[in-house]
Amino acid sequence: MADIQATTRDLLAAYDHGKLTTTPTSRDPHFDWNMAYDVLAGIVALRRARGERCIGRKIGFTNRNIWAQYGATSPIWAPVYDSTLVYAENNRATLSLRGSVSPRLEPEIAFKLRGPVPVGCRDPATILQSIEWFAPSFEIVDCHFADWKFKSADSPADQSLHWRLVVGEPCPFKPTDIPRLVTQIRDCKVALSCNGAIRDLGVGSNALDHPALALAFLADIVATQSKFDALAAGEIVTTGTLTAALPISPGETWTSEISGLQNVPLTLTVRFTG
Repeated sequence: MADIQATTRDLLAAYDHGKLTTTPTSRDPHFDWNMAYDVLAGIVALRRARGERCIGRKIGFTNRNIWAQYGATSPIWAPVYDSTLVYAENNRATLSLRGSVSPRLEPEIAFKLRGPVPVGCRDPATILQSIEWFAPSFEIVDCHFADWKFKSADSPADQSLHWRLVVGEPCPFKPTDIPRLVTQIRDCKVALSCNGAIRDLGVGSNALDHPALALAFLADIVATQSKFDALAAGEIVTTGTLTAALPISPGETWTSEISGLQNVPLTLTVRFTG
């Protein structure tokens, strides 16, 4: 328990001050997934104690195409806070990278929950009944381990690499839209551009075969983790990158254009300070 508490404080300090630290697995070869989520739970408690509110979740490593690059073996998750969520007015946002270490950008699809996601469900249409709206999103991920090198169990302890979440204009839908949306969300295509040049391409099914199935993963794992709150109505959940996660720098403007969902491109300008 003392080691978990020390690791919790160390990783939260690394996040707060934008500093590198050593991986938990390098300190303790027995550090595993359960211990990693114990650390995450400790960080959640500390952040809540200082006034931050959990208002959603991020799901990471849902795109199996990038697992080999990061040594990932499973999806991961972490809370999104009121201090890390940014709404993009008219699908445009500006963000400073101050306080980050080595940030990367991921184009994703976010959902707002209208109710709990059923545990054990593998039917996207049923899962979408728990959704109020979807929106294009950018997650800014950051790693507090040198050169983005870590073992699988290290990543949940580093808050599953969550730094900021930028959410575009919501697209609400009716229950009668769900049969159409099941296919459209799975098959939508995303073009990720920087300063007008396309940097990568992706598809909705890159997120665990369907972004709704990323929610299924989240519902299932949280149901086994009594140390965390159950999923609830009103939460914003982003479902994982549809392309590679690409490094970002001040002065750049990034655009995620998703075709097949009739939504406006999401644009993020990265500023130098502030």
